[in-house]
Amino acid sequence: MDEVSFDGKKYIAVKHEIGNLPLIVVKAKKGYVACSYIDKDTAEKVGDIAAFVSGVKELEDLKKAKIRHTTSWAEDLGIREGMSVKKALELMDL
Repeated sequence: MDEVSFDGKKYIAVKHEIGNLPLIVVKAKKGYVACSYIDKDTAEKVGDIAAFVSGVKELEDLKKAKIRHTTSWAEDLGIREGMSVKKALELMDL
């Protein structure tokens, strides 16, 4: 396991090389931000608070990434498409 930090706030992160791109997931208290290897439909079906990014190859890339998709559970927390990963994780930590 790794860590990623946003303005001093640390989150547990997983980065694993599984194919042409790495699998990346960052965990907050109530949910997670993941690369598009994680299936949004499955996350929705099981009730996950999840937001998804694409084009991320390194944990540091998350600092510039924007949310591309969310589950309805994440939307209920105010997480929206185009939001920064930092803001989405903050909302998941409330």
